[in-house]
Amino acid sequence: MEPLDPLALVEPVDRHAPVLRGPVLMNQDWRDLTYLHWAVDPERVADRMPPGVRPDVHDGATYVGLVLFHMVDAGFGRRSEVPYFGTFLETNVRLYSVDADGRRGVVFLSLDADRLAVVLAARAGFGVPYRWASMSHGARVVPGGVRHTYRARLRWPGVRARSLVEVEVGDPRPATPLDDFLSARWRLHTSIAGRTLRVPNQHEPWPLHDARVVRLEDELVASVGFPGLTDTEPDHIAFSPGVHTIFGLPQRVAGV
Repeated sequence: MEPLDPLALVEPVDRHAPVLRGPVLMNQDWRDLTYLHWAVDPERVADRMPPGVRPDVHDGATYVGLVLFHMVDAGFGRRSEVPYFGTFLETNVRLYSVDADGRRGVVFLSLDADRLAVVLAARAGFGVPYRWASMSHGARVVPGGVRHTYRARLRWPGVRARSLVEVEVGDPRPATPLDDFLSARWRLHTSIAGRTLRVPNQHEPWPLHDARVVRLEDELVASVGFPGLTDTEPDHIAFSPGVHTIFGLPQRVAGV
């Protein structure tokens, strides 16, 4: 008998989230979100995955993402909000993953936020690499669209990096297959105490807009091991006004 092709076991890309079953751990709004992505060889990122997780690929490539947004009204449970601490700016560098159970997700190389208490709590509770940063975001109307400006300066010990990203946002557009591959991600993969876990999430399909880069001076991607990548034009750019999302309890990846 022919051995099973492991790729045949991977769940299909679907911009509609699977129904989240079980208790809701937390909820968040993600607003004014910009995606910037660079295509790389999967071998370049394979050693950055948790045990039992490998790079996910689209047309032979995987992607390094720089994702900038405003977290709003985060809280525990399905609808509660944590005043002050639940609203902050975040920029993350992420990879695209698939685990031994065939579930697609993301692996975060960094998550930079301007709330120190959130950074410390997330690092301790979920094993994800949050870092403290000074950050700002602004938007203004320009001819042809709206220009969003994101700034960040790390305040994390031992790492010096800055970021300045300006994008001009245009009209809404239908999602492409690459958009869906990068944005329809219904869990994150992480490792805590030697165990590989996935944390599921659910939200409506992303509403997407055309966007173009006006200015890109980023050191955050280089700070997590990809020097020079942001000196090149992104291979994928998109903007979304945002979604409301809920997260379920962590699940252990089989056999890890």
